[in-house]
Amino acid sequence: MKLLRHGARGAEKPGILAEDGTIRDLSGIVPDIAGMVLLDEGLSAIAAVDPMSLPIVDADTRLGACVGGTGKFICIGLNYADHAAESGMAVPPEPVIFMKANSAICGPDDPIIIPRKSVKTDWEVELAVIIGKPAKYVSEEDAMSHVAGYAVTNDVSEREFQIERAGNWTKGKSCDNFGQIGPWLVTRDEVEDPQNLSMWCEVNGQRMQDGSTKTMVYGVAHLISYLSQFMTLHPGDVISTGTPPGVGMGMKPPRYLVPGDVVTLGIEGLGTQRQDVIAD
Repeated sequence: MKLLRHGARGAEKPGILAEDGTIRDLSGIVPDIAGMVLLDEGLSAIAAVDPMSLPIVDADTRLGACVGGTGKFICIGLNYADHAAESGMAVPPEPVIFMKANSAICGPDDPIIIPRKSVKTDWEVELAVIIGKPAKYVSEEDAMSHVAGYAVTNDVSEREFQIERAGNWTKGKSCDNFGQIGPWLVTRDEVEDPQNLSMWCEVNGQRMQDGSTKTMVYGVAHLISYLSQFMTLHPGDVISTGTPPGVGMGMKPPRYLVPGDVVTLGIEGLGTQRQDVIAD
């Protein structure tokens, strides 16, 4: 299934993409694509409904982040060896963990807002894993049973805030609209192998990133198991698993976003995003 959330920001309703390409409203079936709905039982209840019997949503309706009620937005840094190389950093001996503020979360086509005093706003296409079942001290072998589904995310980053100023990475990752998620949550049964998905990102139609999840240093199962040793993962938590090479910081000379740019990105089978770049 391809689950989504539609409507005005802060008032999104649950929805599903039907086989004919129309968006159908799930408001009469579940309260949101969030919380207990993401458990296997909740997803099974949705799967039992014929989407074609549900009300059609106007095609021009805004899409919000495909999951609601996210408690933690966890990001993994330097998780592609070739991206670590272009960043001038070593492949880490354990996953690099940082958090992105939940206030950064927005819809897949909401604009990238360049924050005030920013000079190095960058793009990063990433595979997002959405947790569906609480995970605490889980084994790598059992990790995938805790996944509700997958989505595209843009881990927008301000490199000066992130790297050149004191402190950790969080402030360079957490500005408003620095976390587009969607267009839909593709349930895990529809993704045969999350470690073999092509992914790409373009700026003004120029291909910048062209990679695959198969070059991840630490795969999805390992990341879920690893994170669950330090914190309980709850339904709706998002793990953004790292980006392949081709970010602006790694170009020679570096290339960063400016107002008027258009960023498009996508992952095989998970949909695409389009973002206008504007100034705050």
